[in-house]
Amino acid sequence: MFLIFNHSLTDSQKIDAMQNFNVEEFVNMPQDLKEIWNQIPAEISKDKLEDLLVPFIKWIKKYGSSGDIALIQGDFVSSYLLVNFCKEFGVLPVSSTNRRVAQEKIEGNKVHLLHTFEHVIYRQY
Repeated sequence: MFLIFNHSLTDSQKIDAMQNFNVEEFVNMPQDLKEIWNQIPAEISKDKLEDLLVPFIKWIKKYGSSGDIALIQGDFVSSYLLVNFCKEFGVLPVSSTNRRVAQEKIEGNKVHLLHTFEHVIYRQY
């Protein structure tokens, strides 16, 4: 399973992938791609975004093959573009659905939110 998202997998995510998709290996992005994926520039156009994603596509092409799985979550348009590429390439794109619990703390004019996420299932795009 290619991991194209900004977090570390939880044990429940790993177990789910192994049990329901027969995943044998989890493949993290190289550090340079992680740095890009962690902060996709908000101000760039779709054309420039497509250029920015070329190294991700090359990485998937180099190490992936038809029947592999990719967990893709992050910037919406970037995810959309990589999901479409994966579908065309024969890699199954999935997202992790989660239960979310939010705790809010107000300090003067600031609101602090603590979000806790719990994996439920993988959903195919």
